[in-house]
Amino acid sequence: MSQVYSNAPNDRQHGFTLVELMVAMVLGLVVIGGVVSVFLSNQQSYRTNQALGEVQDNSRIAFELMARDIRDAGLTGCGNTGRVADVLNSAPNNGGTAWWANWGNAVIGYDAGVADPAITALMPARVAGTDSIELIGADGSGLSIVKHNATAATFFINAPSTNLQQGDIIIVCDPDHATITQITNYNNANVSLVHNTGTGNPGNCSKGLGYPTQCTTNGNSYTFSPNSQIAQLAANDWYIGTNSVGGSSLYRISLLNSGAVPTPTAQEMVRNVTGMTIRYLVNGGTSFVNATTVGAANWGNVDAVQVTLTLQSQNQRAGTDVKPIQRIFTATTTLRNRVN
Repeated sequence: MSQVYSNAPNDRQHGFTLVELMVAMVLGLVVIGGVVSVFLSNQQSYRTNQALGEVQDNSRIAFELMARDIRDAGLTGCGNTGRVADVLNSAPNNGGTAWWANWGNAVIGYDAGVADPAITALMPARVAGTDSIELIGADGSGLSIVKHNATAATFFINAPSTNLQQGDIIIVCDPDHATITQITNYNNANVSLVHNTGTGNPGNCSKGLGYPTQCTTNGNSYTFSPNSQIAQLAANDWYIGTNSVGGSSLYRISLLNSGAVPTPTAQEMVRNVTGMTIRYLVNGGTSFVNATTVGAANWGNVDAVQVTLTLQSQNQRAGTDVKPIQRIFTATTTLRNRVN
């Protein structure tokens, strides 16, 4: 009997064992887990850096805008601060109480818990525990006058046209003194403005612009010389208010002309500002103090303001603790017309 030998390969199929598959799966999961971990870490780093950049940008914007108003507070445009007449009906000289018509409020602050008269019920509510500040001065560069007819209460302006209009509050000055008054009529044809009595809101108690103020029709007559300066009056109040989405923002109340009537209006400037603390340096002092310590009699001697803002990121999960990024910034600004 003969034997038959076959050269065919063994028909049995060799594959991975269960142990080998499990080891491979574990290794794969480790690699995937590492990749996911790196991805999530990078994603969180991106969110954090983006939030930090947002907070820093917002702080720069807030301080730059506030610093402009602080630097110009008490500025008349002619370098004098002590001799300022005010013929507005809403000013203290005529028994008025409007905060924006009181040159004594050129710089005045309100600590947390102290009512700020500039903030009304029609505006976003002030956030509890935050300070606020009122600032009044000449707005930007002024216009020069060609002639002042004191009898007709008319200024002729040395310019082909201006942005002035009826109802604007202006401050006019020369080396002798400055006067705050309202434009009761504006004529663009001959580029002139009238500051008479008997019309306007709040109107003028006198057409006489001399110093000191006399609230009678003719008052203390004074003729401003050619090249005297005219600028709009900037009256601003900065505070932290509740915004339309339930958060908090830095607000600026500005005096806007609405139908020839000066109207304080709140504008949202920077969102996600949650806190503001303001300190003041009184001339001759060695440290910054709060508004209460300054006292009513010393606001004219304040020559620097230190503002501390607390800001947070828009992203509520940007921090490593899955909370918004929060940072505190401080900036100090001097009043340029009150420092030597």
